[in-house]
Amino acid sequence: MKKAKVIVINGIDYFPHPNGGGLVAKTAKVAKTAYIGSNAMVYDNAKVSGNAMVYDNAMIYGNAKVSGNAKVSGNAKVYGDAKVSGNAKILGSEICDNAKISGDTSVYIGTKISGDLSLAEISEDN
Repeated sequence: MKKAKVIVINGIDYFPHPNGGGLVAKTAKVAKTAYIGSNAMVYDNAKVSGNAMVYDNAMIYGNAKVSGNAKVSGNAKVYGDAKVSGNAKILGSEICDNAKISGDTSVYIGTKISGDLSLAEISEDN
């Protein structure tokens, strides 16, 4: 069995994710079904689960959680205790503190959502 290459950044061990090659810290949890693109990072106590995709230069850190079919891309940052789930799309934005983005919500470049704000877009079919 081949061992994954360890990369040390600021004293923390990172490993390339098997689905996409992005860096995942030893302290973070990322499902094998999730996609972490080659320039993306997941660290601290962050969790990425389900079929979530994190790519481009996106970073997930702190105690943030990304799940379901959510997509986080561009220079996006999801951190603090923020949660992104469902079919949400975060492109080049910051989602932080206790913010929750879910459903079919899309958040675009240059937007910062923080505090205890929750955004959820539900299709008329639901």
